[in-house]
Amino acid sequence: MTHESEGLDDVIDILLVEPNPGDCRLFTESFADANLLNTVHTVTDGAAALDFVHQRDPYADAPRPDLILLEPQLPDTDGDSILSELEGEPELSEIPVAVLTSSTVGTKIVKSHGLDAEFYVEKPVEREDFISFVDAVEEFWFAIVRDPAES
Repeated sequence: MTHESEGLDDVIDILLVEPNPGDCRLFTESFADANLLNTVHTVTDGAAALDFVHQRDPYADAPRPDLILLEPQLPDTDGDSILSELEGEPELSEIPVAVLTSSTVGTKIVKSHGLDAEFYVEKPVEREDFISFVDAVEEFWFAIVRDPAES
């Protein structure tokens, strides 16, 4: 990311779990346009997400993500199953997860189904809303990595 003065100038590996190819493209372009020091890796289903975080083929050489952006409604393994598996393994439970929701009401529905994540963020609808989305993800990231003594 771009905050070198905070000592957080390492590249952030973000795993985007999103089944919609158009949304994947908009997310990736928005992060690139924001000039943040990150790499966005995309997968379209839950099985691929788990393969990615476990670094199983075809993702054996993939980096372990620093942050996961998770669409909870996936065609196979759902978001709840992914979060449960991450929480069940100490080395993976440390990866922060932001659950993507389609609206404020969607966030309430996701939470009511017991999907427990560190952060819920409304998925942008309009292209110009992606800037706000990237800003929200960046704020979330810095809230996680900031030294508690600085708060």
